[in-house]
Amino acid sequence: MASDINSIYVTALRNIRALEKQGLEQMERQVSGLENYPEYAAVLKAHIPTTKGQLDRLDAALKAIGESGSSLKETVAGIVGTVGAAVHAATGDETLKNLYAGYAYQYDQIAAYRSLIVIAEAAGQGAQASGFRTSIEEEKKAAEAIDRLIEPVTKTYLTRETSGQKADS
Repeated sequence: MASDINSIYVTALRNIRALEKQGLEQMERQVSGLENYPEYAAVLKAHIPTTKGQLDRLDAALKAIGESGSSLKETVAGIVGTVGAAVHAATGDETLKNLYAGYAYQYDQIAAYRSLIVIAEAAGQGAQASGFRTSIEEEKKAAEAIDRLIEPVTKTYLTRETSGQKADS
């Protein structure tokens, strides 16, 4: 089944918006349980307004072509995110699993935005590409910040877990 570039662009925008919305909800849930990992909480707190700005850029791109976000996709993505968080919590080492997932998530978003730029340009929406490039740089900074946390958070987790202190939220 052939699709036109514009419908592919709309779908890509909606998908990335749903992905960002899911990420925002997960960060907001995680932050409250990271009292033993202040540096990790700080990275998430700093990235929350960045993600809101990314959502604003995606909304503007959708509005520019007469579209809006897909509430169904956001609902499904939110449910998936909630289920994922519940699985991590139920299986132990939740803090580490969320850290790993967050690291991978940043690179998933970088790839999605890179692809979106190609699609936007093919759809004649190259003016939006600048904002998407900004999102890529923001995601790279978040990935680098999380990268720097892997060892220290793991060490704190090990210290807390092996001394009988609560290691997870």
